[in-house]
Amino acid sequence: MSANPPAREHAQPRPSPYAVMGAAVGTVLLLYFLFSVAEVLLLLFIAALFAVYLSAITDFLEDRLRLPRGLGIVSALLITAAAVALVGWLVLPPVVAQTQALITALPAQIQILTQTLVDLGERYPLVKAVLPPEKITAQLSGVAENAGQFATGLFPFVFDTLHTFVNLASVFVMGIYMALRPQMYKEGAVSLAPPVHRELVRDILSDLGVSLRAWIGGQLIAMVCLGVLTWIGLLVLHVPFALAFGVFTGVVVMVPFFGSLVSTLLPALFVFGQGNIAHAMGVVLLGVVVHIIEGNFVHPMVMERRVHLPPVLTIMSVLVMAHLLGAFGLVVAVPVLATVMVITRRIYVHRLLEGKGFRRFVRDAPSEVRVPESAVRMDPGPLSIPAILEQAGAAPR
Repeated sequence: MSANPPAREHAQPRPSPYAVMGAAVGTVLLLYFLFSVAEVLLLLFIAALFAVYLSAITDFLEDRLRLPRGLGIVSALLITAAAVALVGWLVLPPVVAQTQALITALPAQIQILTQTLVDLGERYPLVKAVLPPEKITAQLSGVAENAGQFATGLFPFVFDTLHTFVNLASVFVMGIYMALRPQMYKEGAVSLAPPVHRELVRDILSDLGVSLRAWIGGQLIAMVCLGVLTWIGLLVLHVPFALAFGVFTGVVVMVPFFGSLVSTLLPALFVFGQGNIAHAMGVVLLGVVVHIIEGNFVHPMVMERRVHLPPVLTIMSVLVMAHLLGAFGLVVAVPVLATVMVITRRIYVHRLLEGKGFRRFVRDAPSEVRVPESAVRMDPGPLSIPAILEQAGAAPR
């Protein structure tokens, strides 16, 4: 009597080496293609941010005034244009005048700052060892040249009017179309996913919309608050070109940490070049207080803690985006990080690490039990669960 052979386990078929090689080559080609069209993808992402901004205003007008979607978009555009025109009419002339005066006075201020550092080095040997006068002189002499190179790298399309117009028009038109019919583009993106994952993709897109809307609102209010507070504080401290420094602070605050650092040190160095160290320390203290107010009151109240980005990841995002897309990547570093964080949290953490899988389960959905027709009795009488189960078992299959 022969023993039964052991049952073979059904092993998963191994992929062929050609399939693995093809997948690797396809991945490399896809990454190369994405890197090649990075500028186009950046424009698309900026257009999506513009659409989120327009949708926020349009949704508010629809809820409060019951306006149609198209009329709400037009109203949002008119409100934005009126706000920009008002700010330009009130702020632009003095800012331009102060900026021109600041640029004119910059060489003299650099010489004064250099001489101040040299004098400090002669009085304090430690300062001379840490900050050699010849090295400081060479670096400060190239500030204007480096600033010009930075501006050229930040706005490379300034010298190409047609390219600038096409980029701005593309962002403007794409943003309007996406804001006008957001559900169509959202469902179009959802349809690219397999049917079993479409609910997950739909939830991720909704979460992205909420996070980006909170970031845009918080960023706009933070820019205004920081600019106004810096302007008022510099006026109180009698710092020259206070309005220009305030507007500069409101603009560069879009770059986390680094923007705050530059906006604080620039007026402090300007005052320090005049030989007043205590005055410069007061300017630094003002910058610290302003950014503490912004970090602990403005952002938490506006964003309602919907966009929680760890500081280390934020700095890494700024460095990576600056390396990949240049200085202009600094502007979109935070929204890109917010997008990556939402996708990572919803897919990698919730679905993979927490074992929820990729299917969406609705816990509160009502359960439905199907009973054979023979188990349903129309005549009144005692009806019990065992009787139903007995009739269900006796029903023909």
